[in-house]
Amino acid sequence: MTSQIEIEALTREQAAAELARLASALAAADEAYHRQDAPELSDAEYDALKRRNGAIEARFPDLKRSDSPSEQVGAAPAEGFSKVTHAQAMLSLANAFDAGEIGEFDTRIRKYLGIPGDAPLAYTAEPKIDGLSLSLRYEAGQLVQAATRGDGAVGENVTANARTIADIPQRLYGAPELLEVRGEVYMGRADFAALNARQQERGGKTFANPRNAAAGSLRQLDPEITRDRPLRFFAYGWGALSQPLGERQSAAIARLDTLGFTTNPLTALCDGPAEMLTHYARIEEQRATLDYDIDGVVYKVDDLALQERLGFRSTTPRWALAHKFPAELAWTRLEAIDIQVGRTGALSPVARLSPVTVGGVVVSNATLHNEDYIKGLDSKGEQIRGGKDIRVGDWVQVYRAGDVIPKISDVDLARRPADSRPYAFPTLCPECGSDAVREPGDAVRRCSGGLICPAQAVEKLKHFVSRAAFDIDGLGAKQVEQFHGDGWIREPADIFTLRARFGSGVQQLKNREGWGAKSAAKLFQAIEDKRRISLARLIFALGIRHVGESASNLIALHYGSWEAVEQAVRAAQDRQGPAWEELIGIDGVGAVMAGSLVNAFAQEAERASIDRLVAELEVIPAERPDTSGSPVTGKTLVFTGSLEKMTRAEAKARAERLGAKVSGSVSARTDLLIAGPGSGSKEKKAADLGVEIIDEDGWLALIGEA
Repeated sequence: MTSQIEIEALTREQAAAELARLASALAAADEAYHRQDAPELSDAEYDALKRRNGAIEARFPDLKRSDSPSEQVGAAPAEGFSKVTHAQAMLSLANAFDAGEIGEFDTRIRKYLGIPGDAPLAYTAEPKIDGLSLSLRYEAGQLVQAATRGDGAVGENVTANARTIADIPQRLYGAPELLEVRGEVYMGRADFAALNARQQERGGKTFANPRNAAAGSLRQLDPEITRDRPLRFFAYGWGALSQPLGERQSAAIARLDTLGFTTNPLTALCDGPAEMLTHYARIEEQRATLDYDIDGVVYKVDDLALQERLGFRSTTPRWALAHKFPAELAWTRLEAIDIQVGRTGALSPVARLSPVTVGGVVVSNATLHNEDYIKGLDSKGEQIRGGKDIRVGDWVQVYRAGDVIPKISDVDLARRPADSRPYAFPTLCPECGSDAVREPGDAVRRCSGGLICPAQAVEKLKHFVSRAAFDIDGLGAKQVEQFHGDGWIREPADIFTLRARFGSGVQQLKNREGWGAKSAAKLFQAIEDKRRISLARLIFALGIRHVGESASNLIALHYGSWEAVEQAVRAAQDRQGPAWEELIGIDGVGAVMAGSLVNAFAQEAERASIDRLVAELEVIPAERPDTSGSPVTGKTLVFTGSLEKMTRAEAKARAERLGAKVSGSVSARTDLLIAGPGSGSKEKKAADLGVEIIDEDGWLALIGEA
């Protein structure tokens, strides 16, 4: 693991490199936690990594990766169980770590819904159980299926095991015809201690903590083993329903209680952030005395109609938030500072630490961000850590609170060796020897070697095969490094010509260490299976600077096909005219991102590499929602001014669901401007261009919601 530069101090290059490291670290952690039931990171450390990832993406939304941890929920289902596709996705929760963020959560919701700050707004607050998420499907009152969360879309069928848990009713009376109950499987602390004692007596495996024990017990292939384990279940929500359980979250949970489910008695109804924080403190005080592990408090908007309006982000609901308990601090020695080179050439310093346990997890690395951070300066040249620089041999304080990777928060100058020297940041790339240049105004030093730098080439290939990109089964970061080192692949297109270039490639591959005939054949088949790829994944996989996963989706949906993207970017090369205006007018795509896209296609070597790749692929056009009959399908809309009957965010989401393209600027391609009070220059420009202008009432009438 690595520490981090202050997010405010990150340059775009540093941010991209940091996001790449975080994606890799969190993917490995998800695999260990959700599939192996053997977490390598503590909850606090994992939360810190994920929160840092989210904060960097918030500051640099155009850098969001296709394999972004914020787009992932859990991990792919393990082998050994049949798969269950959830009728409604089982999403994760956004996290908060301090009181200020709770106020911001309330403010965001009020702003989205247009609710004044002095109006009442109720939330439920409940303990966040540290267990394993489970969905129970009841039809006509009978338990017919139980499934783990898996990756959020597909989980494992553990019905037989769930039937052995006493807290899970087999039959419901008075329930809706269809009811999916969701909750957490856990193991009490006393039961956990007794289980480990029995395991020791039998000479069996003991468990590290109750969460591991619960997860491992539920995911036994033999239900009788699960029956022998003291598992419990708290119900906290629902998925698919044939009829509502109530009009409010609190009422629906009370209904689950009457149906026979165990719900948490510490759940409370709170009016606003002050009461939420009071209840958080109350639960935290009881944390040590509870017989089950919790790692925070979950807040949910109580009114289910408001939950419906708020909707969801890609992996989290807007109407809920997990307020995590604080992490821990620890002191350790900084043994060395290493330099890593990312796919954009950024030189990122990494602290190598004497291993130290922080919050139950052993930490040995920390990201140091850039040379200014090491000197004790932020991006504006102002002091951080009281101006203390960081040197090899220093004793440093490490913590893992709100950031993805452990952070160095302080340096003990009293223990600094007498012969220590300030760290001299390299001016040459440690991978290829090229000049490492720091442009004026940039906090990151970058290798100028480009394609001749092996580190950049390898990192680009790792990005290409990452989960949100091509995600080729059997071809991960380790294999990419191996194949690149052997000269088998130098660029993405080489992956798809492996068999052709090596003839009996399977025979050659199976003789390598770690490969057999079966695994080699599976790899070549996996490569063949990914020749057909969605447009959004292809765009993201190219690893174009500033073009993250969300941006790739926006671009794909806007243009529809690879041919249209190529044509548009070529036409925008001079950065003026209708094609350029259309590109930068895509809501969520600005001039910096558009310029990066144009640059990638303009560079001869990079463009040739892209062409070679696309020649090997079948690119699937972006699918648009069925909007037949919609009055705005295919039209480009711009919202401006203050809307009074819905927020701008709601209006934009509604328009996109109806098949419209929403732009942030007015141009000759704009079909309709929806103007509220205070519309200003956009309305004037639209009038000058002859664009149709309507007000909010006209917009609602147009889409049949007046």
